Amino acid sequence: MPPFIVTTPETTPKSIIVVEKTDFDSWLASQPDTYKNWIEAHDFEPEDGKFLLLPGTDEGIDAVVYVKDSDWDVWSLADLPAQLPVGLYALDAELDAREATDLATGWSLGTYNFDRYKKNKKNYATLVLPDAADENKIDRTVKAMTLVRDLINTPAGDLGPTALEAAASQVAGEFEAEQTNIIGDDLLTYHFPMVHAVGRAAADAPRLIDITWGDKDAPKVTLVGKGVCFDSGGLDIKSAAGMLMMKKDMGGAATVLGLAYMIMAANLPVRLRVLIPAVENAISGNAFHPGDVLISRNGKTVEIGNTDAEGRLILADALSAADEESPDLLIDMATLTGAARVAVGTEIAATFTDDDALFEAIEESARREKDPVWRMPLWDEYRHLIDSKIADINNSGSGGGYAGAITAGLFLKEFVENAASWVHFDIMAYNVRSRPGRPIGGEAFAMRALFSLIEKRYSS
Repeated sequence: MPPFIVTTPETTPKSIIVVEKTDFDSWLASQPDTYKNWIEAHDFEPEDGKFLLLPGTDEGIDAVVYVKDSDWDVWSLADLPAQLPVGLYALDAELDAREATDLATGWSLGTYNFDRYKKNKKNYATLVLPDAADENKIDRTVKAMTLVRDLINTPAGDLGPTALEAAASQVAGEFEAEQTNIIGDDLLTYHFPMVHAVGRAAADAPRLIDITWGDKDAPKVTLVGKGVCFDSGGLDIKSAAGMLMMKKDMGGAATVLGLAYMIMAANLPVRLRVLIPAVENAISGNAFHPGDVLISRNGKTVEIGNTDAEGRLILADALSAADEESPDLLIDMATLTGAARVAVGTEIAATFTDDDALFEAIEESARREKDPVWRMPLWDEYRHLIDSKIADINNSGSGGGYAGAITAGLFLKEFVENAASWVHFDIMAYNVRSRPGRPIGGEAFAMRALFSLIEKRYSS
């Protein structure tokens, strides 16, 4: 059971009485004078999401009144565990299965804290699982979100390529999935040359993590995640300020691991493959250089315009490997460009695909799950911006800062030829402000939306 959710309460819970805003006056008229006088004394104005503790006869809390004036979603009650007095509560509201599941999920996520290095002494209010809620869905969603957040929040000193491999092994092992790890110079033997080039300067060897699970005859769903565990920028070194957040540069890898966890926990009828190129973009005598030409897995030559555009290089090799199997659905996720953050801000997943039907399905799932995405163009007219005079393509190009997220997407597109459907997500993977259920720190962008899409697409 997820944190701060119980199924069989040992004591009588306090009721959270949900009242529609339009019904508040009539509800209040039917209440005892104790409640009426208390609400009046507190000048309580019924607005969406506002609540008030109602007094009991023993000077304790008798109940909580909560005002609702919008549709329920996963975040509707996510701030209550921290705001209510510690204790046991039950929702007094008519809920369908989806609403009950969403509200309980958000409640549990509202208690998340990253406490690996600084123990959190705060306690939270506990919710009795609503009758209609899907306990299994709540459990896998909360576990996957916690996994993603914890991985992203862990500093690079404790989460290099070896540790990321170990985290992937824990997920794979739980579901008896097969895992292959190609490490160090073996990347050259098994034809992942750009993963090797980007990661070879680090003390922690680069690697390609490859997980497979499910019926071999089922539709192939392949997830590729950028696993740059720390990005110094390489020889085109970042500023000190630019490196402060680079522990999160493996956010794409963390998110696909979380999504894989949800898929396997739900036992969806797919042939799942997860590919994570895990590297540290470091600086030493054998670091790759600006101006180098790398030969990629699919044979295309890549001129290095900037060593700080390393994520697309490792993704290109992994995408090529994924594409060789002609998957039905190929998804890649990466903290790839600052340009995407300029375009859509820090709370929306920039989404690139040429498949209109696929994006419509993603957008529908994103709206339903309150997990926002926004479509960006794979504008072929900008392909010339990543032309090279000496190679097939340049990894940073000549855009002068313009269309950076689009040209990064176009670069990746060069390595996808056989997949029936492909979508690329350029994500922040980090909350820069605190909201109910979403504290500052690592975040699983678009993961719940993608699970909903995959579940609907392959289980119906």
